[in-house]
Amino acid sequence: MNAPFPRPEEAEAAEQRAPGAPRGRGPRQQRDQAPRAPKRDIDGWVLLDKPSGMTSTQAVAVVKRLFAAKKAGHAGTLDPLASGCLPIALGEATKTVPYIIDGRKTYRFAVTFGVETDTDDSEGKSVATSDHRPSDADIEAALDSFLGEIMQVPPAYSALKIAGERAYDIARGGNEVVLEARPVTIHRIEIVERPDADTVVLEAECGKGTYVRAIARDLGRMLGTRGHVSMLRRACVGPFLEEDLVPMDELQARAEASEADLFDALDPVDSALEEIPHLSVTPSDAHRLRCGQSVILRGRDAPILDGHVAIFCQEALIAIGDAQGGEVLPHRVFNWAKSHRPRPAGGAPAARLHRDPPAEEA
Repeated sequence: MNAPFPRPEEAEAAEQRAPGAPRGRGPRQQRDQAPRAPKRDIDGWVLLDKPSGMTSTQAVAVVKRLFAAKKAGHAGTLDPLASGCLPIALGEATKTVPYIIDGRKTYRFAVTFGVETDTDDSEGKSVATSDHRPSDADIEAALDSFLGEIMQVPPAYSALKIAGERAYDIARGGNEVVLEARPVTIHRIEIVERPDADTVVLEAECGKGTYVRAIARDLGRMLGTRGHVSMLRRACVGPFLEEDLVPMDELQARAEASEADLFDALDPVDSALEEIPHLSVTPSDAHRLRCGQSVILRGRDAPILDGHVAIFCQEALIAIGDAQGGEVLPHRVFNWAKSHRPRPAGGAPAARLHRDPPAEEA
């Protein structure tokens, strides 16, 4: 769901240049004046409540800087227009990103009727208008058509690739974008509020690859009018819930207060794996798994598992593997991640900071 915004590197460069300043990188001496904090091995999830107006890439850069983390990434892009749940993985948590991206997502969004835009949101240019405004009953009836597995044509301004080029780059260049309809799944969609005749606020629970902007576009057309997204918030992603999100200003305040306060906002790596079975193994089996070897689950009480499993040894997350026929084969092995106890009421568990081991232990 990408709206037409400048590439992050272009935006950041524009912010750093003073008005009228010459282009270019400038003298090396000037670039090297600002001291840089040493990067650290930090593992965990930051459940960021991304503010509207910031790209996902910019949000990751801020969080990575606050934690001085060596490695960071996010689990699913949010448009600059959108706010809400942007899970940011640090360190070993990046290995669990696919399990979040594949999870269900809950969106709360406003559809404004009467105008369809080229981006299918309020940042685009009007391409069609209508004076018709649907009733609540008409909207309710139309929403039934969006339930289950449907075929959806993604917005022209999306990150999908056509012959190796992003669709939004083609659209920005003034060329026509033709995208094929593809199957997506919408588990739930309902009216939350009808503030006025022009606007309806909806909530939808969707599977991977669903474009909310396309829902607004198609809903408007189905109702004999036009429509676009005028507000978008992602409330939940997989096991990460809205009540657990940390706003950006709070995260920055924590960083200014103390490192302990900042690290209280870090969730454990294995919090991303709540929706797949967990398996506990012996230290000897853990050693084999760490070496990339499979293990056989033996004994009368051995669990019967099939598919992806999160594997623990003495409460530490050691691998993600595939189980079939009593055999477990690892496909992701963790070097630093530790299992944390459940979050206590009123706050997050204390996080672990992992520094590079001494040379003789490496």
